Amino acid sequence: MKEKQGDLRRLVGLMAPFRWWMLLGVLLAAVTTGSSVGLMAVSAYLIAKAAVATDLSELGVIITGVRFFAISRAALRYAERYVTHMTTLRILTALRVWFYRAIEPLAPARLWQVHSGDLFTRTVDDIATLENFYLRVATPPLAAALVTIFGCALLGWFDLRLGAALLVFLLLAGVALPLLSYRLSREAAAAVIDLRAAMNMRLVDSVQGLADLLAHNAAAEQHAGVLAVAARLAAAQRRLAWVRGLTNGLGALCSGLAGVTVLALAIPLVTAGALDGVFLALLPLAAIATFEAVQPLTLSLQLLESSRAAAARLFALIDAAPAVLEAPAVLEAPAVLEAPAPFPAPALEVRDLTFRYSAASAPVLNQFTLHIPSGGRVALVGPSGAGKTTLINLLVRFWAYDTGAILLDGRDLRQLRGDDVRALIAVVAQQTHLFHATVRDNLLLANPEADDAAMITACRAAEIHDFIASLPEGYDTLLGENGVNLSGGERQRLAIARALLKAAPILVLDEATAHLDDATAQRVLANLEPFFAGRTVLISAHRHIDLVRVDQVVQMTAATPIQ
Repeated sequence: MKEKQGDLRRLVGLMAPFRWWMLLGVLLAAVTTGSSVGLMAVSAYLIAKAAVATDLSELGVIITGVRFFAISRAALRYAERYVTHMTTLRILTALRVWFYRAIEPLAPARLWQVHSGDLFTRTVDDIATLENFYLRVATPPLAAALVTIFGCALLGWFDLRLGAALLVFLLLAGVALPLLSYRLSREAAAAVIDLRAAMNMRLVDSVQGLADLLAHNAAAEQHAGVLAVAARLAAAQRRLAWVRGLTNGLGALCSGLAGVTVLALAIPLVTAGALDGVFLALLPLAAIATFEAVQPLTLSLQLLESSRAAAARLFALIDAAPAVLEAPAVLEAPAVLEAPAPFPAPALEVRDLTFRYSAASAPVLNQFTLHIPSGGRVALVGPSGAGKTTLINLLVRFWAYDTGAILLDGRDLRQLRGDDVRALIAVVAQQTHLFHATVRDNLLLANPEADDAAMITACRAAEIHDFIASLPEGYDTLLGENGVNLSGGERQRLAIARALLKAAPILVLDEATAHLDDATAQRVLANLEPFFAGRTVLISAHRHIDLVRVDQVVQMTAATPIQ
């Protein structure tokens, strides 16, 4: 329970910058419902008064009151919807920015074990669920409290028993029924959040792995798994719908009983002469109109659990400590990016580097040492699992190493800002991610200020320009999700062009020609020769063709476990 309350407190804290807009929305919601009560009361009074009035002038003020409440109700309803929805959208915008900034330092070391479908659900669906927290969870109770005071005071002005009777039924509809709804729907509301995430994970697997599922004749099994999760999700949603229908029906019953009770109490007052008969219609109709404020409360408590569960999923992810922490006082990276080519490329040195992915796993690198002088070219060779890619990931500060040091011009990476380190290094990774955008957009990711001439030069060096030119819209052609419209070799060459366009003083090629045939690989490597000049180059390779233009070849083997 304390944990749940903590999640809600943190969620409220995130919305604190919008508190004045939120308060304005609550006041507008209360005044709007108050106008509805006033319209119902004055309209009923007008009809009753018109039946006994002998002079039309007696109705002038009442008619003006009806017009006032009718117009103000419409205007206030518009203002209330505008303010509350605008505030909700601003809150959602702030939450999305907050969540992205919170998970960015966690990538990739803390996120590689999180399913992409689950991460997508947290980023999109869970945050979208939180739009209900202000609009349908926080606002209705506060507005209902204000309207309850107004409605009970209105009826109590005629007779205290009328106000007390209305208060009893409002408490039943606004407190007892929501608590009943919460008790009946609490587990289902939380289950919907978890099952929705499970459904998205299965759907992402089904879409991304469709070719493999078909090739291994496993599509039917995957389909059955999706249907099983869908059935459980539908059952939880039906449970919520059943509870919502039950409480809505009971709420309508309370509203009707309140009207009948107020009428039953008012009739003796009229017959005893303590109350003018023209008010007999006003009282029960005003009481019924007051229930407009408490009707959303049953849904509010249902959505409270959904919002809490969604917030808990977000907090559970961002509360993980980043694997790479910035030093309390960081140094500036070597100032080479502003210098014209050839770059004063920093020297790269690795001293007794030891790294393991978890405390329980064997070290991937064990006291590994490497030195690349400024402008030098070194190739790393060795079997899969020898730590070549791991070393590159440590170089760009995706993970933090255990012992030893990686130095740029004698400065430990741990004393440099991560962004400054990555600005110095252009990497062609084994697995290249391409966004569902144009060729131009994917290339400019490396250097947003690059012009077309630089882009074409980089693409010619990577032997990809002619292919791009043959596309329907050239550099403005959409690539599809993760470059689905490209072959493996085309994706790799585009990644090489993007790395060249970054114009960083350190160039790292991690199996950059793995998807290329020998002839194309030879041409690409020959084209890269001018780009190698003045840069510190580190190449991870399996093929001997990648080793022709290097100064030194370092053989890597699997790390020896530390005793």
